[in-house]
Amino acid sequence: MLLLTMDVRVLPFGILKDSLGGWATRVELPDGATVADLLDRLAAARPGLPLSGIAVSVNAEYAGAGQILKDNDEVGLLPPVSGGGADPARGGSLDESGGGAGIVALTRAAIETERLLAEAKSGEDGAVVVFDGIVRNNTRGRRTLHLDYEAYEEMAEKQMRDLAEEARRRFGVRHATIVHRLGRIEIGETSVLIVVASAHRAQAFDACRWLIDTLKKKVPIWKKETFVDGAVWADGEPFPAGLAIDPVEDARES
Repeated sequence: MLLLTMDVRVLPFGILKDSLGGWATRVELPDGATVADLLDRLAAARPGLPLSGIAVSVNAEYAGAGQILKDNDEVGLLPPVSGGGADPARGGSLDESGGGAGIVALTRAAIETERLLAEAKSGEDGAVVVFDGIVRNNTRGRRTLHLDYEAYEEMAEKQMRDLAEEARRRFGVRHATIVHRLGRIEIGETSVLIVVASAHRAQAFDACRWLIDTLKKKVPIWKKETFVDGAVWADGEPFPAGLAIDPVEDARES
């Protein structure tokens, strides 16, 4: 009997990219295989691969362990994220008519905080709240030289747009800008900027805090910290309930 197979493209990120020796690889699976089957295959091929607590995406959308894979699916292996579109140089505004909803962007250029703050303001606003995340010179007593950020860019852009739109809807704010740096970032530079404008300060504060906290848990952006005595991928916050996949537990449940 002919056994049908398929190929999926696996994209590891962060510490998993280092563990698997680089970027995308193709994995052959039997037809009808699930995300859990793929993780089992990877765990068997690479004992010690740090898969516990990761999330998985299929074609840039979060996926559960039981999702059935198809030929040529793109499967992202996502360790807990440590950060948070389009590049501002390429556009990427949420409101293409100009200036309304905000800007969502990934960029490798320096973030222009003052310009983005000025563009966020409108005569109808009573408050603008800003979170400006900057690179500090130490982490837990170790002197930091610089940071490097990488992202699953297609997925991160969509997640950031969804967060901005949800913040506007949930908190009733008029404007939400989210811009995150990628690549090498030096001490004192901005790594992530969030600007929220609203008629009332309470909603602006609440939306800004919710945006940065949720971004750090859901948006697939990872941070490598380079210290004077070595470099490591930063530990990420656990994924929200329902996103993380534990292959061991999933196998027991099945």
